[in-house]
Amino acid sequence: MQTEIKKIVIVGGGTAGWITAGRIASEHKQNPLISITLIESPDVKPIGVGEGTWPSMRDTLKKIGISEAELLHCCDASFKQASKFINWEMNSKDSKSQSNHYYHPFSLPATDKDFIKQLFTQHNSTNSIENYFSQAACYQSILCEKNLAPKQITTPEYGFVANYGYHLDAAKFSKLLQQHCTNNLNVKHVLTHVDSVNSHDNGDIASVSTDTCGSVEGDLFIDCTGAKSLLLGKHFNIPFISKKSVLFNDSALAIQVPYEDESTPIVSSTLSTAQTAGWIWDIGLQSRRGVGHVYSSAHTSDELAESDLRNYIAQTVSAAKAEELSVKKLTINPGFHEKLWHRNCVAVGMSAGFIEPLEASALVMIEQAAKMITEQLPVTRKCMEVTAKRFNKKMIAHWQQIIDFLKLHYVLSKRIDSPYWLDNKDNSTIPDSLNEMLTLWQHQIPSQYDIPQSEPLFPAASYQYVLYGMNFHTKSYPYSGEEGKKMSHVSKDIQFKRRKLAQVLEPNRVLINKIKQYGLTKI
Repeated sequence: MQTEIKKIVIVGGGTAGWITAGRIASEHKQNPLISITLIESPDVKPIGVGEGTWPSMRDTLKKIGISEAELLHCCDASFKQASKFINWEMNSKDSKSQSNHYYHPFSLPATDKDFIKQLFTQHNSTNSIENYFSQAACYQSILCEKNLAPKQITTPEYGFVANYGYHLDAAKFSKLLQQHCTNNLNVKHVLTHVDSVNSHDNGDIASVSTDTCGSVEGDLFIDCTGAKSLLLGKHFNIPFISKKSVLFNDSALAIQVPYEDESTPIVSSTLSTAQTAGWIWDIGLQSRRGVGHVYSSAHTSDELAESDLRNYIAQTVSAAKAEELSVKKLTINPGFHEKLWHRNCVAVGMSAGFIEPLEASALVMIEQAAKMITEQLPVTRKCMEVTAKRFNKKMIAHWQQIIDFLKLHYVLSKRIDSPYWLDNKDNSTIPDSLNEMLTLWQHQIPSQYDIPQSEPLFPAASYQYVLYGMNFHTKSYPYSGEEGKKMSHVSKDIQFKRRKLAQVLEPNRVLINKIKQYGLTKI
């Protein structure tokens, strides 16, 4: 079929639907033949938990045309510079200090290969829990420790001093995207229920029938219906590949925690604190924290998980207040569909799959999918077959890397205080691809050669931060006096940046308030 692709129908709103609509509409706004209709149920309410993004969101928002000042003003957003992992290496009761932690910053470590090798030699010889790789190889952890912003008021919109993403209110973010897309990008927004999916004789989707707006026809249908996967999963019956045998977490409890007052510092990193059967996220927005417990229902009960969550919250608010806060239960089905683009239907967001929120991969997968659909938007139905094949290969590779990378966090832990942590290190639950890399990394540092796909989600630096943040040992490399001098020079430069930036950058809350009052310079 050589049918031209003109009518794009997105079924489902939320972050997935509106980011996809915004990317396509902004990229193809000069083409009057392309129309975009987003159908959204009026009854689906957003969860409204705090959510973290990667630095890639800055480019996404620039492409869509939303100002950074508007984002900060409308979405209760703050700056995120890293993930901070607390008590992942071992239970705090077993460690020398009250808690052990490490950072996975958004800024790359020192890229000098000799310096990295020599740093590992020093690290292996001292084996000190106070000697964190991210502190020695990167300047950014000091900014997180002091809750500092990644830029200054004079830094242009989306520019940075230290690389950053955002913490934001997902419900408010979707609303901002919706308003921008409908007001500025000519996206048609239809509030109605989809009753059925109608097929062409060849098996493609011809239209969707709605309860109040009749039938909506399209050439390309984008499934953003969340875990229901109304088009890809239910209509086309594309099999779902469960990864629960690798990543056990299938439940979450979420609570919104208010600050004590308007001057409470806003944390610069997502806090991920290990528990006996999962971990607790803690995300600082402008007006509140989003806190939640992700856990395995096979290893604990909802009641015990909630007790652990409220005990965690009671460390920063009164025990009485912690008990008063309402909790939302979320169910996770870890895995993804074996194809994400089938015939003239492509799934984005939870319609495609979902893995636990460790390392905040959900939004970046939406960004990746929306970007590729936009940049590879097929001109004809025949072209779509080629595009779909490429899309499936690329996105499945991303899913597989996410699973290996998240599993790495659990495998490296020295925690033995519960069946959950012991089961996570059971070799039968570890993918062969990850086991191969762990064998290799005993003898050489993670590098770009370990990642077969182009444009990976996690570069070699991410593996280095996690491996050496959790005291993984790679073979020591002897180095000469000249190399030692070089190492000293690089190390001094990093430490200088740490001191200098800690002096000139302001706290998150101070900068956010200034931006909301004065705005930022447009790039």
